[in-house]
Amino acid sequence: MTLYANVRAEPMPRYERPVSELDPFSDEALSDPWDMYAELQRLGPAVWLSQYRMFALTRYDCVLRALKDASAFSSAGGVMMNDSMNEVLRGNTLCSDGADHHRLRRVIARPLAPAALAALKEEITAKAERLVDGLVSKGRFCAVTELATVLPVDIVASAVGLPEQGRERMLTWATQMFNCFGPLNDRARSAFPVLEEMMRYAATQAVRGNLVRGSWADAILDAIERGEVDQAVRPAMMIDYMGPSLDTTIYAIGSGVWLFAKHPDEWQRVRDSPSRVPGAIHEILRMEAPIQAFSRLLVKSYHMDEVTLAAGSRAIVFYGAANRDERKFADPHTFNVLRNAADQLAFGSGPHMCVGLHLARLEMNAIFSALAARVKRFHIEHEVRNLNNVLRGFGQLIVSVE
Repeated sequence: MTLYANVRAEPMPRYERPVSELDPFSDEALSDPWDMYAELQRLGPAVWLSQYRMFALTRYDCVLRALKDASAFSSAGGVMMNDSMNEVLRGNTLCSDGADHHRLRRVIARPLAPAALAALKEEITAKAERLVDGLVSKGRFCAVTELATVLPVDIVASAVGLPEQGRERMLTWATQMFNCFGPLNDRARSAFPVLEEMMRYAATQAVRGNLVRGSWADAILDAIERGEVDQAVRPAMMIDYMGPSLDTTIYAIGSGVWLFAKHPDEWQRVRDSPSRVPGAIHEILRMEAPIQAFSRLLVKSYHMDEVTLAAGSRAIVFYGAANRDERKFADPHTFNVLRNAADQLAFGSGPHMCVGLHLARLEMNAIFSALAARVKRFHIEHEVRNLNNVLRGFGQLIVSVE
């Protein structure tokens, strides 16, 4: 029996918890969440969101404590904010703890370890340079659809080894999957049919004979045959590769171009010293975390400073808020590529730290290094921000370049 099945909700001591009617998933908040995050941080270490009946953790130290303590903040009960989605992905890498999580993560992480990715570095660098050369010669392009999307889709689709049929839907699947991670609002409900399509594909097409032999997805089938993974979680594990490996990197690259366009002096610092690219990537991720929040289920009561979170309650862990917490980062709303932001939480922390972070950094480093060698300045001509329950980034970002 899984741990979260035994959780019994305890009475919530009203006097110990600050309460807020703020809606972090409204269009207004998703578009510009920073004032809302600051208000939640001011209210306390854990704030009860009355609309969703969940706690909000927004302070850096509180988010970090939750991410590192799986004995209290369980992922096995699902990391989404609605029961329907938690049921869909129950038992996959995201929604597991302890030995189960370690076993599944070991399978997923093998091709994503730095040593395994070393063979891809030269290919990624060359493709990034060719891509940027072509776009810079045009002088005007969409930093999302023509720049940020191309490399992750190319690398991931090939390395995962999915059948050609269906690959064109990967971006739509990934975006709508993350909408389903939020509370059961209209945005999530409208995305569930797309998620069902993704699950059908994973169940019926991502099978032996359709997958490229020796690919990342094919290795999941090898692990099943060795008895390392239960056959029942095969579709959900395929989604570990099909969803999170795309939109997060795409949104981060788009946000990086947007930040550098808004802050040309910071871009000049990178151009003056390309060795600053890795540090600048940390600062991009701190400023505009592509995944703003996941959740955890409390499997035992937990004292978060002066607030008690009762067993059976759910806490939303806001990475985006933690990364802009003035208690941790001085002048948190200032973009500064010289800042040491290596401890930003865009990739999470603890046992569930993003398994694809090394690939994401490799792709981002290749793109921004290529841009630094070729682009003096970015100018934004048109921008459209995507409103997603969990993701933060742009659907369109038209830029011209010098």
